[in-house]
Amino acid sequence: MHVFHVALLNIMNNAGVGTPSGPCDWLNVEDYKSMLAVNLNGVIDVTLSVLQLIKKAKGRVVNVASVFGRISPFGGPYCVSKYGVEAFNDSLRLNVAPFGVKVLCIEPGFFKTSMSDTAVLKSNMKKLWDRLPQETKDDYGPAFLDIMLEQMDERSRQFTDGDLMKVVSCMEHAISALHPRYRYSPGWDAKFFWLPLSYMPSCLVDRFFLRYTPHPKVSVL
Repeated sequence: MHVFHVALLNIMNNAGVGTPSGPCDWLNVEDYKSMLAVNLNGVIDVTLSVLQLIKKAKGRVVNVASVFGRISPFGGPYCVSKYGVEAFNDSLRLNVAPFGVKVLCIEPGFFKTSMSDTAVLKSNMKKLWDRLPQETKDDYGPAFLDIMLEQMDERSRQFTDGDLMKVVSCMEHAISALHPRYRYSPGWDAKFFWLPLSYMPSCLVDRFFLRYTPHPKVSVL
């Protein structure tokens, strides 16, 4: 689903597809294409279709990306698509600044939405596992899927924020404030965990993620 809002010659892009997501070698190129078509290409398509009007009106473009456009703690096309939105947002901001157009980016953390529904995410993970060739299943081992599903429940309890008004407030400020911020990061996890982690050296970030994610053929972490 791609949702956008145009009012007073401002545009807000909010594309929301979170599955299929899983380890990169559980996926195929069609999985990437289907998500990129919505999360990235949809944002670009809608923006370019009205950009000339936005320029004439000196309006605003607000793109909803994700904190996972800044750091990639899991495999699959979601982070790829959100990194793409970030790149499009940054280049567009510079391109249209001389026309008086403001381009803003919202980078939410984990919030309680249909995209973060663990039942949906776990169902997706099971479907990906079921279609894997036996050789790949053997690489990971029989316990890997169960451990991953358990950790998804745990991560949801740790990070998911139920107050969507934090995101809505950022959207409102980006659209209406006289001096909007270039980037908004709603959610305590985005501000105090994911974004600080994204500035750390890659070797430390990798070590952290590898410590707290299941390993192939390892049943006890």
